[in-house]
Amino acid sequence: MSKHVAVLMGGWTNEREVSLSSGKECADALERAGYQVTTIDVGRDLAEKLIETKPDVVFNALHGRFGEDGTVQGMLEIMGIPYTHSGVLASSLAMNKHQSKVMFKTTGVPVTDHIIAHRDEIAASHQMPPPYVVKPMDDGSSVGIFLVKEDTAHPPQEILRTDWKNSDELMVERFIPGRELTCAVMGGVALGVTEITTDLHFYNYEAKYAEGGSIHTLPADVSPNIYRNVQKLALKAHDALGCRGITRADFRLMDTANGGELICLEINTQPGMTRTSLVPEMALHAGHSFEELVSWIVEDASCNR
Repeated sequence: MSKHVAVLMGGWTNEREVSLSSGKECADALERAGYQVTTIDVGRDLAEKLIETKPDVVFNALHGRFGEDGTVQGMLEIMGIPYTHSGVLASSLAMNKHQSKVMFKTTGVPVTDHIIAHRDEIAASHQMPPPYVVKPMDDGSSVGIFLVKEDTAHPPQEILRTDWKNSDELMVERFIPGRELTCAVMGGVALGVTEITTDLHFYNYEAKYAEGGSIHTLPADVSPNIYRNVQKLALKAHDALGCRGITRADFRLMDTANGGELICLEINTQPGMTRTSLVPEMALHAGHSFEELVSWIVEDASCNR
């Protein structure tokens, strides 16, 4: 008898639409792979729905806070339902950009300078010389990110809006010019390295999810040494936080006198699984169809992650 998989999707955060898309793609692929699938558009009654559904495994296709920050993972641990992706602590650390960078730095994964400040302070004056990036500490998909260019007179005033949905404490991070590279880790093995190019100012929400918003080059056209270093650092970042299952680490490659310096921007413990997403492309490049990828993720599921 095939496993009954509950695919968690949607939720109520800024990344709801992306999660719905990821969840549908994964649910369809799991059904094609022979699993019994129930999709759950997650609300605050999730525990009751799981009790009714009685799944063997939860496939977590949520993005953003609550679904990706250890909250749902903790609930699933209490309920004793095996689940996919990283566990409570790794999810929480990865979602908090400050804490993950602290962990990266201590394990030799290169990161850029940053400070944490209240949005009132950030809007009042430049907290570091431009160019810099303002970003929420606990959101993904480049939601709520502002690039402050060198010739910008004032910090972004949008962060003072009354309908601001992110946290009040934000990260101000030195902007790193250069090429955007990313690499996934699957079961302790680094997959291929992809270069992302876009006509937009940076790889923002639109570039990530709109058709034609970005171009993915796999394998990335970089030197073998840099290619191997990206894979090595992606695996190191994965291990530094104690991640499980699939992750994807993002890097900037700066042109330097030494030929190129890599800076790790962040790690994603539940990377997107939409038609324009990077991880399915990397898995296919490694010889895994989309159905094989989602099946592997389900078979890797457990508690005590």
